[in-house]
Amino acid sequence: MNEDEIAYQVSPELAILLSRANEFLARLEPWLPPPPPRVVWKTTLACRWRRGPVRGWLQPIEQLNCPPWAALLGIDAQKKAVERNLRQFVAGLPANHVLLTGSRGCGKSSLIKALLPRLAKRGLRMIEVDKDDLVHLPDIVAGIDGQPYRFVVFTDDLSFEAGEAAYKPLKAALDGSLAGLSANVLICATSNRRHLMPEYMAENLVTEYLGNEVHPGESTEEKVSLSDRFGLWLSFYPFDQDQYLAIAEGWVMELGGAWAESARLEALQWATSRGGRSGRIARQFATDWVGRQGLKR
Repeated sequence: MNEDEIAYQVSPELAILLSRANEFLARLEPWLPPPPPRVVWKTTLACRWRRGPVRGWLQPIEQLNCPPWAALLGIDAQKKAVERNLRQFVAGLPANHVLLTGSRGCGKSSLIKALLPRLAKRGLRMIEVDKDDLVHLPDIVAGIDGQPYRFVVFTDDLSFEAGEAAYKPLKAALDGSLAGLSANVLICATSNRRHLMPEYMAENLVTEYLGNEVHPGESTEEKVSLSDRFGLWLSFYPFDQDQYLAIAEGWVMELGGAWAESARLEALQWATSRGGRSGRIARQFATDWVGRQGLKR
């Protein structure tokens, strides 16, 4: 039976319905999201998870923001521990998920990002996921399963408020789900909170004391258990004045400037005006200082 005979057998009502369906699809097609791009991990070092109206996708990051390894000063112990753990990971050896907590601006996220170009030739790749998108963690992991690279799922400034459910898939992925994570996936997170979730005074009232033992309430146990599932848990602390000045000098030199006594005095004034001493503040001062000196020249 040829096409003419098939068309002849279509009823007028069905022909009208098909015509209207084609018109509807023609109008709908421009509004549909394009198919997600295929990621070529051989040439792509990092992606960002994007959430769409129907499904999410991995968007390659063209311009990486990875600070130089040598510029991370004052956190030598943390650098050594995290680098060793990630070297184990890219070598196919057992490695722990990483949680970095502590003072803001002290190099937590910079440390994770600086390891990407350092270990990229060994097969390290990175996927940045916002806290609110952790509900899609199973889809993200499924999309990279079987790839010959080692992936760090990186979440910055991780914390949860009361009633948020995004922590549950993260908790299950870390340790609790029957399926578990793929062997080529490691989770690294940073947070200013030690226990990731808010703690209230009322939760301490249900704590039981049996003899010399302390038994926290169920709410407290629930919140602490999320942090406990990260095997490598490191803390960051505020820098003293000498450490702050050393970091500021390092960034000035890294940005192509020259360190002088006037720079030292202005760096201290800068920290006083910002109300603290941190690596972030030191880098911001160095950027301003080198830029102003460049204009003078």
